[in-house]
Amino acid sequence: MSRTGYRTCADQVRITPSLRSQKGSVWTKTTVNFDNWEAEVTFRVSGRGRMGADGLAIWFTTAQGLDGPVYGAADNWNGIGIFFDSFDNDGKKNNPAVLVVGNNGKLVYDHPNDGTTQSLGTCLRDFRNKPYPVRAKITYYKRTLIVLINNGFTPDKDDYEFCTKVDNMVIPQEGYFGISAATGGLADDHDVLSFLTFRLSEPGQELPPPEAEMPKQDKDKYQEEFENFQQDLDKKKEDYQKEHPDIQGQPIEDMYESVNDREIRQVFEGQNRIHLEIKQLHHQLAVILDEQRRYVSVATDEISKRQGESGGQVGQAPSQEMGAVVATQQEVLRNLNELRNSFYESLKQIGASQHQGNAVGMGTYETVQHFNDIKEHLHVVKRNIEHLITRNGNPSEKQVMNCPDPPPMPSCLGTTHFLVFVVIQSVLFFSYIMYKSQQEAAAKKFF
Repeated sequence: MSRTGYRTCADQVRITPSLRSQKGSVWTKTTVNFDNWEAEVTFRVSGRGRMGADGLAIWFTTAQGLDGPVYGAADNWNGIGIFFDSFDNDGKKNNPAVLVVGNNGKLVYDHPNDGTTQSLGTCLRDFRNKPYPVRAKITYYKRTLIVLINNGFTPDKDDYEFCTKVDNMVIPQEGYFGISAATGGLADDHDVLSFLTFRLSEPGQELPPPEAEMPKQDKDKYQEEFENFQQDLDKKKEDYQKEHPDIQGQPIEDMYESVNDREIRQVFEGQNRIHLEIKQLHHQLAVILDEQRRYVSVATDEISKRQGESGGQVGQAPSQEMGAVVATQQEVLRNLNELRNSFYESLKQIGASQHQGNAVGMGTYETVQHFNDIKEHLHVVKRNIEHLITRNGNPSEKQVMNCPDPPPMPSCLGTTHFLVFVVIQSVLFFSYIMYKSQQEAAAKKFF
């Protein structure tokens, strides 16, 4: 299989900004006529919230869906749509997700159920706020559609993972490629970095003749549209600066958060969360240390009291056992102190890296070294915790404290005493029987 490439979108385009209830789309000017094709789209979806909305869509349809309710494009499309849905409308916690939905021009998209009742294929992929751009590769070859996703965790452009596959799929041969996005009550920035399309053919197959160059009349028309758009944009910038003289001279781009600023902010938010977790662990360790000190103090007082009460051999064994308990508690106390010091060093390292990052930015050698130091301290903390759990969870036989056996009770009842007791009981029993018989005989005289 060979492919011929066509660059559809060369520059980065922001389809929708991170404002509520926005939508937009970008479409090819002319149709393409491919039997088999492949599209590679590179994009970013980023926002400040834990959840985003609504999502982004990649299209191949017979008509340009310039505006509409389906991720910023028209409904009742004729073709195929690959949807990157970031908002969970049906509340089933199955978003963010990637869906493939086909339409013959008569289907109305099922928004309340996130299109799950109409999807031909789907996979769960989190494509928001990734360190690197997310890439989607959509291949349509011999009536089979395959979607591969690069999650944006690594800079490797070819690190694709399988998402979904749809067999026996018939779509129009001629149509427009497009990409659209929309926001709702929540909002994300939807940026497209590149959109590449390829014609696929079998090896040795004769390729169709290249398309004729765009007529000069169309070129002049598009150039005139671009110049008019640029003039309108410059005029709006001038009007805005006249209405806001306090920010006159300040580039408008500086008012918005750049990609690098967003990445730095995300790094520091992660550092703050780590800092809070370590502070909480530090506080819990302090409480445990106080409890251990109290246990050691109580055990020491008990040993002193027992030694004062019994100065002979009788209290020697319990004293040795209590000494072993105190030694174990002191070792636990020493390990906890080391653990607390490790947490304290980690807190200092995180604070230093945050201070330096605010002063000179990220990416310097010193900042990288601080992160390595933090990582090393966290490894030390982990080893100490595992060692502590091992010692306290699997104590040796010497550390198992058993209560001493009680002394044997002295025998207070001899044979003579037992016989006397039996005789007395027998006499009392027979006396009671005789008394009862006399009472019954006296009672019979009255009848």
